[in-house]
Amino acid sequence: MKTQTTQKAIALVAHNERKNVLLEWVKNNREELMKHKLIGTTNTSRLLNSVLEMEIESFGHGPEGGDILLAAKILGNEVEKLIFFVDLQTPHGHEHDIQTLIRTAIINNIPIALNPATATLVINE
Repeated sequence: MKTQTTQKAIALVAHNERKNVLLEWVKNNREELMKHKLIGTTNTSRLLNSVLEMEIESFGHGPEGGDILLAAKILGNEVEKLIFFVDLQTPHGHEHDIQTLIRTAIINNIPIALNPATATLVINE
C-alpha cells in the first residue's frame, strides 16, 4: 500500500437528501473503504466520521465552494474515484459547481458513482 502522502483518495460526497443513503452504503462497505485514503465535503465527512468513527479528511462545504475544491483536487491528481450521491429532485443553488465537478472528473478519466450500485462497482474494481 502506498503511503498516505502519495496515495490518491476516494472522494465521498452526498447532497443532504442523500446523506443517509451514503451513510448506509459506507457502513456496508466500510472494510473495503478503510483500505483507502478518504476525503469528503465538510458535512458528509463530519456525518460519516461521527457515526461510523472513520477518518475522512474534510475539504470544504459543497455550496460554499467545496465542489470546486474537489475539482481542483482532481486536477491536482489527488483523487482516484468519486462517489457522489446526487439528489436530482431538489434544485441546488450551486448547480454550476456540481456540473464543473462532474465535468472535471469525466475529462480526467476519474470513475464516478452516483448511486449505491455503481459505487459498489467502483470501489471493487
